[in-house]
Amino acid sequence: MDRQGVAICRDSVDRPLALEYRDVSYAIGGRTILDRLDLKIEEGETLVLLGRSGSGKTTALKMVNGLIFPTSGQMLVNGKPTTEWDLIRLRRSIGYVIQDVGLFPHFTVRQNVNLVPKLEHWEQAKIDARTDDLLTKVGLSASEHADRYPRQLSGGQRQRVGVARALAADPKLLLFDEPFGAVDPVTRLELQKQFLSLRQSLGKTSIFVTHDVREALSLGTRIGLLHQGKLVQLATPAEFRKSTNEEARAFLACLEDV
Repeated sequence: MDRQGVAICRDSVDRPLALEYRDVSYAIGGRTILDRLDLKIEEGETLVLLGRSGSGKTTALKMVNGLIFPTSGQMLVNGKPTTEWDLIRLRRSIGYVIQDVGLFPHFTVRQNVNLVPKLEHWEQAKIDARTDDLLTKVGLSASEHADRYPRQLSGGQRQRVGVARALAADPKLLLFDEPFGAVDPVTRLELQKQFLSLRQSLGKTSIFVTHDVREALSLGTRIGLLHQGKLVQLATPAEFRKSTNEEARAFLACLEDV
């Protein structure tokens, strides 16, 4: 248990820390969105932030790449507070995938994927090889899709391109803000399987935000449950299923047959 009484699981061997929320709070307009969040994320793990709308999970995610700063406490990336980072450098070092993808409509798939490597002045041959490899990894043929524009793709295909773009500059850290919420259930399941395959093959550190308990149990190595801005449960999926926490039980009830 931590000092707030939150159940916390630990591997027998600690790995290096990628991120740390150190007593982080965030308030706006007199309303507290995050309340003294203490959380350590180790390299190579996938932490799923699970919670209802308004629980603070997206706010916690945006702390990582400096879109939001704590009103108290510290958000550390690789041991360094985000307030001390060059924000351009910080954001280019993090892959970010959101629900509406955010592809540039006037760029082809290839141009969208290779944007950050170009900004980082990679050699063109390396950029081209990286783009083709990533499109293959996310289940898209480069020869068939690289020269298309986003409007010529399905929602699931656009989401795959968004994942490829997030991976393009080989970041150590990936952020996913409900990335599969806008696609149909079949495509969503396909994308979840693709995510698991990429996680196993690439070993990236990831934070994945969702309000879907099935998705959390399927994708996370640990689940952090947020409720009214507080972290009320931190556990492996197996431990989460056995939780006696009232909010956790409310989510687990969604798994029961109707």
